[in-house]
Amino acid sequence: MFTKINSKYLCCCILVWVIKMNYTIRMRNLREDHDKTQQQIATVLGTSQTMYARYERGANEMPIRHLLTLCDYYKVSADYLLGRSDKKSL
Repeated sequence: MFTKINSKYLCCCILVWVIKMNYTIRMRNLREDHDKTQQQIATVLGTSQTMYARYERGANEMPIRHLLTLCDYYKVSADYLLGRSDKKSL
């Protein structure tokens, strides 16, 4: 049985999961739309392909510096990449 505290916690967990899924899907879609491999994007970020794959799957949180680099690389806003907006352009 859920108490008010547990249901608030559950709602927060679900919200975090939805946000994470939005940005991981958008990361993969942007990469594929630009015909890039995970290795190519990892090189742009200065990280390994394995670590980039973990970001794309949502297994690891991506550092803000990588978020900003991807936004500049794909020429999209951070809000778009994070799933907070449907508008791609800056």
